[in-house]
Amino acid sequence: MHNFMNKEILNWGAFYQVKVAQSKDERLKSFYQTGMYHDETKLSDIDFVALDFETTGLDSQQNSIISIGLVPFNLKRIFCRQAQHWYIDPEDKLQENSIIIHGITHTDLKGAPDLLRILEPVLEALAGKVVVVHYRRIERDFFDSNLRSLINEGIVFPVVDTMQIEADVQDAQAKGFFNLFKRKRQDSIRLANSRSRYHLPVYPPHDALTDAIATAELLQAQIHYHFSPDTPIKRLWL
Repeated sequence: MHNFMNKEILNWGAFYQVKVAQSKDERLKSFYQTGMYHDETKLSDIDFVALDFETTGLDSQQNSIISIGLVPFNLKRIFCRQAQHWYIDPEDKLQENSIIIHGITHTDLKGAPDLLRILEPVLEALAGKVVVVHYRRIERDFFDSNLRSLINEGIVFPVVDTMQIEADVQDAQAKGFFNLFKRKRQDSIRLANSRSRYHLPVYPPHDALTDAIATAELLQAQIHYHFSPDTPIKRLWL
Protein backbone atom coordinates (compact mmCIF):
# COMPACT_ATOMS: atom_id res chain seq x y z
CA MET A 1 0.00 0.00 0.00
CA HIS A 2 1.51 3.34 -1.06
CA ASN A 3 2.00 6.29 1.29
CA PHE A 4 0.95 9.04 -1.11
CA MET A 5 -2.04 11.41 -0.89
CA ASN A 6 -0.68 13.09 2.27
CA LYS A 7 -2.32 16.50 2.50
CA GLU A 8 -4.09 18.90 4.78
CA ILE A 9 -7.50 17.48 5.73
CA LEU A 10 -10.63 19.61 5.88
CA ASN A 11 -13.23 18.56 8.45
CA TRP A 12 -16.08 18.15 5.99
CA GLY A 13 -18.66 17.23 8.63
CA ALA A 14 -18.08 20.49 10.50
CA PHE A 15 -17.93 22.41 7.23
CA TYR A 16 -21.35 21.08 6.21
CA GLN A 17 -22.81 22.27 9.53
CA VAL A 18 -21.52 25.76 8.79
CA LYS A 19 -23.00 25.63 5.28
CA VAL A 20 -26.42 24.64 6.68
CA ALA A 21 -26.45 27.87 8.68
CA GLN A 22 -25.12 29.97 5.79
CA SER A 23 -27.13 28.62 2.84
CA LYS A 24 -30.08 30.70 1.69
CA ASP A 25 -31.32 28.32 -0.99
CA GLU A 26 -33.47 25.56 0.56
CA ARG A 27 -32.19 22.94 -1.90
CA LEU A 28 -28.59 23.61 -0.87
CA LYS A 29 -29.52 23.76 2.81
CA SER A 30 -31.16 20.33 2.50
CA PHE A 31 -28.09 18.99 0.69
CA TYR A 32 -25.77 20.06 3.52
CA GLN A 33 -28.20 18.92 6.24
CA THR A 34 -27.80 15.32 5.02
CA GLY A 35 -24.29 15.54 6.44
CA MET A 36 -20.98 13.94 5.50
CA TYR A 37 -18.90 10.98 6.65
CA HIS A 38 -16.36 11.29 9.45
CA ASP A 39 -12.89 11.49 7.93
CA GLU A 40 -11.82 8.23 9.62
CA THR A 41 -14.63 6.22 7.94
CA LYS A 42 -13.26 3.17 6.11
CA LEU A 43 -13.55 3.10 2.31
CA SER A 44 -15.51 -0.16 2.64
CA ASP A 45 -18.22 1.72 4.58
CA ILE A 46 -18.60 4.60 2.11
CA ASP A 47 -21.42 5.09 -0.38
CA PHE A 48 -19.86 6.78 -3.40
CA VAL A 49 -21.43 8.42 -6.43
CA ALA A 50 -19.42 8.88 -9.63
CA LEU A 51 -20.21 12.17 -11.35
CA ASP A 52 -19.35 13.44 -14.83
CA PHE A 53 -20.20 16.67 -16.66
CA GLU A 54 -20.00 17.50 -20.33
CA THR A 55 -19.60 21.25 -20.85
CA THR A 56 -19.62 23.85 -23.63
CA GLY A 57 -15.96 24.64 -22.93
CA LEU A 58 -13.25 24.43 -20.28
CA ASP A 59 -13.73 27.82 -18.58
CA SER A 60 -16.09 27.46 -15.62
CA GLN A 61 -16.58 31.24 -15.52
CA GLN A 62 -17.68 31.49 -19.15
CA ASN A 63 -19.01 28.06 -20.12
CA SER A 64 -21.92 25.87 -19.02
CA ILE A 65 -22.82 22.31 -18.10
CA ILE A 66 -24.76 20.59 -20.91
CA SER A 67 -24.89 17.01 -19.65
CA ILE A 68 -24.72 15.31 -16.25
CA GLY A 69 -24.21 11.61 -15.66
CA LEU A 70 -23.99 9.93 -12.27
CA VAL A 71 -24.00 6.44 -10.82
CA PRO A 72 -23.91 5.31 -7.16
CA PHE A 73 -21.44 2.59 -6.14
CA ASN A 74 -19.39 1.10 -3.33
CA LEU A 75 -16.18 -0.94 -3.34
CA LYS A 76 -18.03 -4.10 -4.37
CA ARG A 77 -20.84 -2.99 -6.68
CA ILE A 78 -21.80 -0.33 -9.20
CA PHE A 79 -25.56 0.28 -9.08
CA CYS A 80 -26.26 0.84 -12.78
CA ARG A 81 -30.03 0.66 -12.30
CA GLN A 82 -29.79 3.77 -10.15
CA ALA A 83 -27.71 5.65 -12.72
CA GLN A 84 -29.12 8.95 -13.97
CA HIS A 85 -28.41 11.16 -16.98
CA TRP A 86 -29.65 14.60 -17.99
CA TYR A 87 -29.15 16.96 -20.91
CA ILE A 88 -29.18 20.61 -19.85
CA ASP A 89 -30.00 23.79 -21.75
CA PRO A 90 -26.74 25.78 -21.43
CA GLU A 91 -26.55 29.42 -20.38
CA ASP A 92 -23.99 30.13 -23.07
CA LYS A 93 -24.13 29.09 -26.71
CA LEU A 94 -23.05 25.59 -27.69
CA GLN A 95 -19.76 26.02 -29.53
CA GLU A 96 -19.04 24.05 -32.68
CA ASN A 97 -15.70 22.79 -31.33
CA SER A 98 -17.39 21.36 -28.22
CA ILE A 99 -19.83 19.45 -30.47
CA ILE A 100 -16.80 17.78 -32.03
CA ILE A 101 -15.46 16.75 -28.60
CA HIS A 102 -18.56 15.34 -26.93
CA GLY A 103 -20.96 14.77 -29.83
CA ILE A 104 -23.87 16.59 -28.16
CA THR A 105 -25.75 18.64 -30.74
CA HIS A 106 -28.30 21.45 -30.69
CA THR A 107 -30.96 18.82 -31.47
CA ASP A 108 -30.02 16.84 -28.35
CA LEU A 109 -30.52 19.95 -26.25
CA LYS A 110 -33.83 21.02 -27.82
CA GLY A 111 -36.39 21.18 -25.01
CA ALA A 112 -33.78 20.26 -22.36
CA PRO A 113 -34.34 21.78 -18.90
CA ASP A 114 -32.01 24.37 -17.45
CA LEU A 115 -29.81 23.42 -14.50
CA LEU A 116 -32.24 24.79 -11.90
CA ARG A 117 -35.07 22.54 -13.07
CA ILE A 118 -33.03 19.41 -12.38
CA LEU A 119 -31.05 20.74 -9.42
CA GLU A 120 -33.21 18.98 -6.83
CA PRO A 121 -32.85 15.41 -8.19
CA VAL A 122 -29.12 15.98 -8.81
CA LEU A 123 -28.55 17.15 -5.24
CA GLU A 124 -30.66 14.30 -3.86
CA ALA A 125 -28.48 11.80 -5.74
CA LEU A 126 -25.29 13.37 -4.34
CA ALA A 127 -26.41 14.15 -0.78
CA GLY A 128 -24.60 12.21 1.94
CA LYS A 129 -22.39 10.38 -0.58
CA VAL A 130 -18.74 10.94 -1.45
CA VAL A 131 -18.55 12.26 -5.01
CA VAL A 132 -15.98 10.65 -7.31
CA VAL A 133 -14.73 12.45 -10.43
CA HIS A 134 -11.87 12.27 -12.91
CA TYR A 135 -10.37 15.78 -12.82
CA ARG A 136 -12.13 17.78 -10.14
CA ARG A 137 -11.68 21.17 -11.82
CA ILE A 138 -14.57 20.31 -14.15
CA GLU A 139 -17.28 18.95 -11.86
CA ARG A 140 -16.54 20.96 -8.73
CA ASP A 141 -15.71 24.28 -10.43
CA PHE A 142 -18.50 24.15 -13.02
CA PHE A 143 -21.19 23.19 -10.50
CA ASP A 144 -20.13 26.00 -8.17
CA SER A 145 -19.78 28.63 -10.91
CA ASN A 146 -23.00 27.74 -12.78
CA LEU A 147 -25.01 27.85 -9.53
CA ARG A 148 -23.50 31.20 -8.56
CA SER A 149 -24.69 32.70 -11.84
CA LEU A 150 -28.18 31.18 -11.44
CA ILE A 151 -28.97 31.60 -7.72
CA ASN A 152 -26.08 33.73 -6.48
CA GLU A 153 -24.89 30.88 -4.27
CA GLY A 154 -22.28 28.23 -5.01
CA ILE A 155 -21.72 24.69 -3.77
CA VAL A 156 -18.73 22.94 -2.18
CA PHE A 157 -18.39 19.23 -1.40
CA PRO A 158 -15.59 16.69 -0.93
CA VAL A 159 -14.47 14.72 -3.95
CA VAL A 160 -12.26 11.75 -4.64
CA ASP A 161 -10.38 12.59 -7.84
CA THR A 162 -9.27 9.46 -9.72
CA MET A 163 -6.99 11.61 -11.91
CA GLN A 164 -5.22 12.95 -8.82
CA ILE A 165 -4.86 9.43 -7.43
CA GLU A 166 -3.32 8.29 -10.70
CA ALA A 167 -0.95 11.28 -10.74
CA ASP A 168 0.16 10.43 -7.19
CA VAL A 169 0.62 6.76 -8.11
CA GLN A 170 2.76 7.76 -11.11
CA ASP A 171 4.77 10.17 -8.97
CA ALA A 172 5.41 7.52 -6.31
CA GLN A 173 6.50 4.99 -8.93
CA ALA A 174 8.78 7.51 -10.67
CA LYS A 175 10.62 8.05 -7.39
CA GLY A 176 11.45 4.36 -7.10
CA PHE A 177 15.16 3.47 -6.85
CA PHE A 178 15.52 2.03 -10.36
CA ASN A 179 13.39 4.71 -12.00
CA LEU A 180 15.64 7.43 -10.62
CA PHE A 181 18.32 6.06 -12.94
CA LYS A 182 15.98 5.37 -15.88
CA ARG A 183 14.32 8.82 -15.62
CA LYS A 184 10.92 7.21 -16.10
CA ARG A 185 8.44 9.55 -17.78
CA GLN A 186 4.95 9.84 -16.35
CA ASP A 187 2.28 8.00 -18.32
CA SER A 188 -0.95 9.70 -19.36
CA ILE A 189 -3.49 10.12 -16.57
CA ARG A 190 -6.46 10.72 -18.87
CA LEU A 191 -9.44 8.51 -18.03
CA ALA A 192 -9.01 5.98 -20.87
CA ASN A 193 -5.23 5.71 -20.40
CA SER A 194 -5.58 5.31 -16.64
CA ARG A 195 -8.18 2.56 -17.09
CA SER A 196 -5.94 0.66 -19.52
CA ARG A 197 -3.27 0.23 -16.83
CA TYR A 198 -5.80 -1.72 -14.75
CA HIS A 199 -6.94 -3.78 -17.77
CA LEU A 200 -10.42 -2.23 -17.67
CA PRO A 201 -12.51 -2.33 -20.88
CA VAL A 202 -12.43 0.45 -23.46
CA TYR A 203 -15.58 2.62 -23.50
CA PRO A 204 -16.53 5.35 -25.99
CA PRO A 205 -15.38 8.67 -24.43
CA HIS A 206 -17.22 11.95 -23.83
CA ASP A 207 -20.60 10.64 -22.75
CA ALA A 208 -21.41 11.81 -19.23
CA LEU A 209 -23.05 8.59 -18.04
CA THR A 210 -20.48 6.27 -19.63
CA ASP A 211 -17.65 8.37 -18.18
CA ALA A 212 -19.27 8.27 -14.74
CA ILE A 213 -19.43 4.47 -14.85
CA ALA A 214 -15.84 4.37 -16.17
CA THR A 215 -14.72 6.57 -13.27
CA ALA A 216 -16.47 4.35 -10.71
CA GLU A 217 -14.73 1.26 -12.12
CA LEU A 218 -11.38 3.06 -12.11
CA LEU A 219 -11.65 3.99 -8.43
CA GLN A 220 -12.55 0.42 -7.49
CA ALA A 221 -9.41 -0.76 -9.33
CA GLN A 222 -7.18 1.95 -7.82
CA ILE A 223 -8.28 1.06 -4.30
CA HIS A 224 -7.77 -2.65 -4.98
CA TYR A 225 -4.21 -2.11 -6.24
CA HIS A 226 -2.95 0.78 -4.11
CA PHE A 227 -5.02 1.04 -0.95
CA SER A 228 -7.14 -1.17 1.32
CA PRO A 229 -10.86 -1.39 2.16
CA ASP A 230 -9.80 -0.27 5.66
CA THR A 231 -8.11 2.91 4.39
CA PRO A 232 -9.83 5.97 5.92
CA ILE A 233 -11.60 8.27 3.46
CA LYS A 234 -9.42 11.19 4.60
CA ARG A 235 -6.56 9.62 2.62
CA LEU A 236 -8.44 10.10 -0.63
CA TRP A 237 -10.87 12.98 -0.52
CA LEU A 238 -10.05 16.57 -1.37
